[in-house]
Amino acid sequence: QVQLVESGGDLAQPGGSLRLSCEASGTIFSIATVGWYRQAPGKQRELVARITGSSSTISADSVKGRFTISRGNAKNTMYLQLNSLKPAASAVYSCSMFWGQAYWGHGTLVTVSS
Repeated sequence: QVQLVESGGDLAQPGGSLRLSCEASGTIFSIATVGWYRQAPGKQRELVARITGSSSTISADSVKGRFTISRGNAKNTMYLQLNSLKPAASAVYSCSMFWGQAYWGHGTLVTVSS
């Protein structure tokens, strides 16, 4: 059973930064396509960024140049660096893994407000 656990969500000021972490159980995480999604209140869940097993990445246009997805040195970790935060980035951010099916974490809350 794959488990994904996110951390790092917090209250940040506009223009500030946060780093989200995702830690996974099992050994597939390092070779699977994994990513970050977010869902704001009243909105649909949307892709933020995704990274493949070969470390190819894609990011949503709304976060390009500000958010960076990366894998950790530990094979079962992944990060999302959020810079130049805007209030519109406020959402629950969830870690996901795709390997035959989609696996999801419970999410971590990011709130951007002054």
